[in-house]
Amino acid sequence: MQRTLIALGPVKIIGFCLAITLFELLTYMASDMIMPAMLSVVKEFEADARHVPNAFNLYLIGGVCLQWLIGPLSDRYGRRRLLLIGCALFALASSAAIATRSIEAFNVLRLIQGMGLGFVVAVSYPALQEVFREADAVRLMALLGNVALLSPLLAPLLGSLLLEWLSWRQLFLGLGFAAALAWLLLLMCMPETIGVLRNDGKHLPPTPLSFRQILRRYAALLGNRTFLCASLALGFMSLPLIAWIGLAPLLLMQWQGLSAVEYGLWQIPVFAAVIVGNLLLDRLLPTHALPRLIGLALWPYCLGLLALLCSMLTDESVPMLVAALAMYAVGLGMSNAVLYRIALFASEDSKGLVSAMIGMLSIAVMGAGGWLIATLGGGTSLKLFSLWAAFGGLLCLPPLQRVLRT
Repeated sequence: MQRTLIALGPVKIIGFCLAITLFELLTYMASDMIMPAMLSVVKEFEADARHVPNAFNLYLIGGVCLQWLIGPLSDRYGRRRLLLIGCALFALASSAAIATRSIEAFNVLRLIQGMGLGFVVAVSYPALQEVFREADAVRLMALLGNVALLSPLLAPLLGSLLLEWLSWRQLFLGLGFAAALAWLLLLMCMPETIGVLRNDGKHLPPTPLSFRQILRRYAALLGNRTFLCASLALGFMSLPLIAWIGLAPLLLMQWQGLSAVEYGLWQIPVFAAVIVGNLLLDRLLPTHALPRLIGLALWPYCLGLLALLCSMLTDESVPMLVAALAMYAVGLGMSNAVLYRIALFASEDSKGLVSAMIGMLSIAVMGAGGWLIATLGGGTSLKLFSLWAAFGGLLCLPPLQRVLRT
């Protein structure tokens, strides 16, 4: 039985899924693998330690800054062409890091690297939704997300180990070579979903590119309360995890005095918990409606954030903080793919533009929230981090209430 909406052979289905997974993995790897070396980077460039979280936030901003255009371009010229361009841009930016001589040049390349994340969100995610049927698309996003989540789970530890033999510049060069491999896989296996007659008889024609019309369509999306609330909730729900990724090098290595390897080991429980949440989602998906799944996910999510607040009562306890983050992360893993699906289909507009707007709103919340948490001292003590990360995560509840009522 044909399980895809576009005719594909089994080899190309596997190749397409692997290519998207590898590209997504690399966009996260480029962020997380370098984090154990960030103290060395700022020392080499004689820069302030504030550039440690700034480099991560710039990466997120890069993921936002072009999405408004990437989505409509993929609606007009096709998903395949745009994703190939994005993958090539990411590979070039990663390889160019070997030649940087200042923190300013390094930050610019981080911004350009982050644009690769924008292509993943605005192009590859809609392509998956358009190739596979609903249940399979949600399941694939969750299961493929597990593979992508191996990056933040293993990348800090892997980066710490590789830095024993390689420089941070060589790490970036390796990411560039891996991105070139992903580009080749996309070239050989990715189908075009725009302008193609699908198995269900539907046809997704190219959408004319008019900037005035694009602005009107974005404005209409902002007026769609279900879409807006789901997109903002996505950002707030991920904020504690994003803040942890950006500030953990300062919290664990600079202030707690842990080694780079110990820092990497403390990342494993948090990101393993996200994978557990995704696996629970896969088991519950066949028997539960999407809003019901979010309701179930809120139990570990909220309990984890409350435990994070309780960790403030202890004397800077890393184990308790990580345990609270792990509980929260189970709820995040159970809800993320479901909430994305709800946001994507809250509007009848073309999915490239809708996905771009989801990415812009959610990543803007994560980037601005991460910067604000760092500014308020979240990188100076475990107690301040716990306070602001928990507060930021709980801000998802008002928009989620609106989503669940529709």
